[in-house]
Amino acid sequence: MGASLCTPEHERCTCGWQSTVHPYLFPLWAVKVSDFLEMRGPPEPHNVVQERGLLHEWYPGMFVIFVSHQWLSYAHPDPRGEQVEVLQEALRGVIDGTLQVTEDTVSRTDDMNLSANTRRHIANGFIFFDYFSIPQITVRQHGVNEETTKSDAALAVRSIPAYVELSNVFVALVPELTHKDSSDVVNYASWLSRGWCRAELWCRLLSNKLETSVIVVYSPSEAEFMFPLDWQHNSIVDGDFTVESDRAVVVELGEVAVESKLQHLQAHGPLDHYRFYSAFRPKLLRQARVDREVQQFLHDFKFSSLEEAAQDRSSMNAVMCSVLSGDTGMLRLLAEKRADMNQPMHGLGDLGYYDTQTILMAATKSYQEPAVLTTLIELRADPNARNRTGLPALYMCRSPDHVKALLEHRAEMSHYALNGAASFAGPDTVQALLSARCQPGGMGTAVYGPLHALAVFGRSNRHAVESAKLLLECRADVNMRCSPTGKILSDARWSRLREALVGTANCTMRTRWLASMPGMSPLGCAAFAGHWQLAQLYLDYEAEPSPNDRGEWPEDLARNNHHHHLMPLLATFAT
Repeated sequence: MGASLCTPEHERCTCGWQSTVHPYLFPLWAVKVSDFLEMRGPPEPHNVVQERGLLHEWYPGMFVIFVSHQWLSYAHPDPRGEQVEVLQEALRGVIDGTLQVTEDTVSRTDDMNLSANTRRHIANGFIFFDYFSIPQITVRQHGVNEETTKSDAALAVRSIPAYVELSNVFVALVPELTHKDSSDVVNYASWLSRGWCRAELWCRLLSNKLETSVIVVYSPSEAEFMFPLDWQHNSIVDGDFTVESDRAVVVELGEVAVESKLQHLQAHGPLDHYRFYSAFRPKLLRQARVDREVQQFLHDFKFSSLEEAAQDRSSMNAVMCSVLSGDTGMLRLLAEKRADMNQPMHGLGDLGYYDTQTILMAATKSYQEPAVLTTLIELRADPNARNRTGLPALYMCRSPDHVKALLEHRAEMSHYALNGAASFAGPDTVQALLSARCQPGGMGTAVYGPLHALAVFGRSNRHAVESAKLLLECRADVNMRCSPTGKILSDARWSRLREALVGTANCTMRTRWLASMPGMSPLGCAAFAGHWQLAQLYLDYEAEPSPNDRGEWPEDLARNNHHHHLMPLLATFAT
């Protein structure tokens, strides 16, 4: 198994594969899934695994599962083998069909799943895991930049984007654990914050391959496809880096990946995706926005005339192009041509913009400047329109200025607005709603409150704990019980029936949550989602452990979802 070193000049491996975007400077080494499932304890480094004959060099047709994860210590990625054990159990579940990989909870659909054919490929595939796939000559430390060395390890690190491009499945391994040196919590939100993890993620999602989905593994019993906005709102430009000089390398990588994506979409379509990435490129790369002249706008977004653009009803019409590029001047020109500012979105669900949501909602979800929201409303966009689930634009605010702009233009206060801000925005947005007298405990007809929503929908939110503290200090009810009514109650009853018919393991997280929701407390939601920090915080604020309507205590909810790290915290209150 001699190494075939690739040179930067050719960007080609001796096996014959050539990346169209990323340099392949060192071979991709991977371990058979069957061998990986036999491993015990902490993962061993590259040289040890290679000496054992378990590493295989990539070849055309090899089915590769790329595993992205955050290290649990400075010297070793997984010193107790905790992440590896979660991945092994999850893979066994995927292979035998007992673990369903489902649509993310926010999307509220069951449209995505792993086919039986993909499961078979995974069973016969190979695992790329950095510690045993990349030579570990030295452990990276603060201030040590391997870009300046000529080691195999440095070449392999620089080849990671190419490895991602070669891979067939991308797994974000993010169980909630504790960093052994810093004692920081390591989970999905912290993984999303890491610069190199973001770089790996972007290389996957901006690939020109047909299949670019990402599987997020939270526990042995929970795996979901990534919510699209989770990556769009975590730019590689402002990620956290152990070595600050890596930032420039990764920024250049991101620019190349976005440009390659645009060139591919321009040549091969689909047109709606080409328009989306063209409009959203400055936001993705944190670059200054530039207003376009009419002819430049028509050229860039492929419209034949302003009149044609104004009447276009496609998913990425001219109004959406203007909103996502933050171009208020173009919005006014389109309005003069009678463009509809209230056309419901459609056909963009794979990008995180769902059918029946409004263009004003797209402006909030994409973090546009308040002037974009104000302009839309001045051009007769309805600030109180609701999507199919009954949520208004105020629920989707991402900044205090969004809240101010909507309320100043007669948006009605919604008792669910805090749920959205707590889950997806930061404490400054939560504070803006509280200052506008949005009730932290929910209003009379609330099905659940922001403390529940934070735990279930806010796992990608780095500011979840800060927002929870703010809500609790403003007297949010830490013991509020979920009280579903109407359609949500019907959904809860249907979910219980589905669990009984097909088994809990074959249900999505959303189905399991709806089945358990009636009577669930915020502490129960934190236990259900495996959020240790929120569970501890709720207990600190005198949460009273109690069962939901079907008798499940917080400890039961944690155990049923394999969140064993919560057991010591919750076991005291078991009955």
